[in-house]
This record gives sequence, structure tokens and C-alpha cells, in this order.
Amino acid sequence: MTHRTRPPSRICPNCDGFASAAITLGGRDHRGHLRTITAHCPACHGTGTARRSPVQEGARV
Repeated sequence: MTHRTRPPSRICPNCDGFASAAITLGGRDHRGHLRTITAHCPACHGTGTARRSPVQEGARV
């Protein structure tokens, strides 16, 4: 008996699935920790996956 497989996930073409990144601002705070901000991919809003576009059967381009 074969196992059911999931359809392949749709990885965001803009960020290749790496949707968030920590960017250092330079310097350290008074405790010695690096100051960082988190930047999210503007296309997928930090999810790493692309939206599925509805495909209509029989539609002409």
C-alpha cells in the first residue's frame, strides 16, 4: 500500500522560503547585547509561502 503524499509547498519566489531576517543595527546596548531588528519579506509577509492562484479550467489566456 502506498503512502499518501502532500502536494509540494509553494515557496515564495522572492525570498526562497527565508521570510524573516535579523539585521544588526551596529553597536551594543548597556548589557552587551547586539541591537537587532527583524525584517519580513514584503511579498509573503513573513510566511515563506506563496499564495495559490486560482486556476480556472477551460479559461483562455
